Amino acid sequence: MKCFYTDRFVLPLPPTHRFPMEKYQRLRERLLADGVLRPEDLCEPPAASWDELRLVHDDEYLRAVAEGRLAPDLQRRIGFPWSPAMVERSRRSVGGTIAAARAALGDGIAANLAGGTHHAFRDRGEGYCVFNDVAVAARVLLQAGACARIAVVDCDVHQGNGTAAIFRGDPAVFTFSLHGEKNYPFKKETSDLDITLPDGARDDEYLAALEASLRAVVARHDPEFVFYVAGADPYEGDRLGRLGVTVSGLAARDRLVFSACRGAGLPVAVSMGGGYAHDVDAIVAIHVNTIREASQWTAVPPERAVS
Repeated sequence: MKCFYTDRFVLPLPPTHRFPMEKYQRLRERLLADGVLRPEDLCEPPAASWDELRLVHDDEYLRAVAEGRLAPDLQRRIGFPWSPAMVERSRRSVGGTIAAARAALGDGIAANLAGGTHHAFRDRGEGYCVFNDVAVAARVLLQAGACARIAVVDCDVHQGNGTAAIFRGDPAVFTFSLHGEKNYPFKKETSDLDITLPDGARDDEYLAALEASLRAVVARHDPEFVFYVAGADPYEGDRLGRLGVTVSGLAARDRLVFSACRGAGLPVAVSMGGGYAHDVDAIVAIHVNTIREASQWTAVPPERAVS
């Protein structure tokens, strides 16, 4: 299984910043130490090109990011101060999801050990998201004619508001978000399918909602490809999550998604999404479980399975 990493490209953040930048390197190292991945499974992707980013994002926004002209209020909205390293890191993160999508077309599944930047809109970033990696990668596949119908299965605890807005009214991309009802963003967008959960929802409620929703996504859209945002932040110990899902419950979530996609013959590109527990080892363990579950995949047959 091919996985793409970008942890050499880091943001210069103050020590008190709550974004756990160190999780990315620790995730890659743990996957190797635990034997989930071999060194040859790991690749460093190229940065997304500006032309690829223009498939989704407004040109003026891209110029402002590239040239360091982001207004202070827009930087606050993103949550990162502008720097050349922020630009490079953000482009590499999108490049990882593009590379994973291309690899998944041949192998059935691949992952970006970063990404899930689903709060980025066409004309702005929000919530630690500068560019929308899944939206750009989806547009790349569609433009190349690699597939005609794509589903986004977003299991970050926060609604994928940027993704929903970008693909609103687009019949080629079905957006599904399973998220906390009262959590950020407090002004939600409208996905093709939004399932909300109350504060404190635990494993059984979470998994039942997901299982029913996956059936609905396949039945309503008949996708040919899936992007899966596997956030670690539904975890009961997450500072920003407000749900009560356990580490084992999140591993069961991953199995549900991969089983549903494998059963329908759908290739999957995985992005990690958010995770903000004080215990960074817990975040890493959740992401390791996602890649471990994904690594059990076997190649998608040439013809899609018939249900």
